[in-house]
Amino acid sequence: MEMEPLGNLTDEELATRIQKGDSEPLGILMERYEPKLLRYGRKFLSGGEDIEDIVQEVFLSVYQNIRSYDSSRGFSPWIYRIAHNAFVNELRKRSRQPVRFFGFEFDTFVPHPVQEATQVDEQEQMEFKKLLEQGLAKISPAYSEILILRYLEELCYQEIADVLHIPLGTVSVRIARGKKALEGAYKNLSITI
Repeated sequence: MEMEPLGNLTDEELATRIQKGDSEPLGILMERYEPKLLRYGRKFLSGGEDIEDIVQEVFLSVYQNIRSYDSSRGFSPWIYRIAHNAFVNELRKRSRQPVRFFGFEFDTFVPHPVQEATQVDEQEQMEFKKLLEQGLAKISPAYSEILILRYLEELCYQEIADVLHIPLGTVSVRIARGKKALEGAYKNLSITI
């Protein structure tokens, strides 16, 4: 009987194998999640320093706590919750600095599904990216974070609720308020979008 290649397994199946003592699937999960968690960390923290180290600590924590993972639930919210906690702890260490989110990328902060057929001038993309950064820097971190999770990390409402440990209804409310706050930020910047 031929074994299915590890790369074809779901995140949940890989996590279950790790729970059974096979450490090889951790490498696949790291490949899948490292770029996402680095991007999340860059959006969450105000500086790029130490984000890679924190993400490595997240993977160490995943491996150490894999037995607490419930394989009947999604793996993505579980790892994002661990990353969220690690980034919040880092923010606490930097308590003298203002808590802000930076660095939104034009091509990741768009309504879903992404349509790659649209061709936008590179200059317009840079201007739009700058506009997004200005607006998101002006809104509450609670709203910025939820918009990051929804539109950049592409988590569904239930996954966001699991990551932030808030009720599903609160996710919906915060997303709506975040969008409204972003619109208000643009109005205050006297820019029409």
